Amino acid sequence: MPSGDVNAIVRKHISTDAGVIAVVGTKIYCPRIPEGTTLPAIGFFVRGGVSTPYIPPLVEPAFQFDCWGATSLVARSVYTALYDCLQGTQNQAVVIGANTYYIKSAIEEVQGQDVQDVEYPNYCRVIAFFRIKIAI
Repeated sequence: MPSGDVNAIVRKHISTDAGVIAVVGTKIYCPRIPEGTTLPAIGFFVRGGVSTPYIPPLVEPAFQFDCWGATSLVARSVYTALYDCLQGTQNQAVVIGANTYYIKSAIEEVQGQDVQDVEYPNYCRVIAFFRIKIAI
């Protein structure tokens, strides 16, 4: 397995985007938002993906992003900011400490899906799936 934490790389990338910051501030969590988190927020995790033995430092994890808001409209605005940050990204450098990684590409696999939790009425979310190719 190549070095480099893909979760940390993606978190760093989205946490420095002005549009995402404007909507959620620093509330970006992996793998899930903590209980009692003030909304809006983003939670995400790797749900699969591929790598190739021929190009070891290149991986393509698939991520699920949960875009949370107290209303469906707010959750949708979180998703829109995330979409604008990720969709179509190419060759974006991400610096973590002394290491530089590259998001070679990011593409949405499935458009955002609105979900409202019936047990927790003020917790609405939009679920989105992205495949992100990373040079680590």
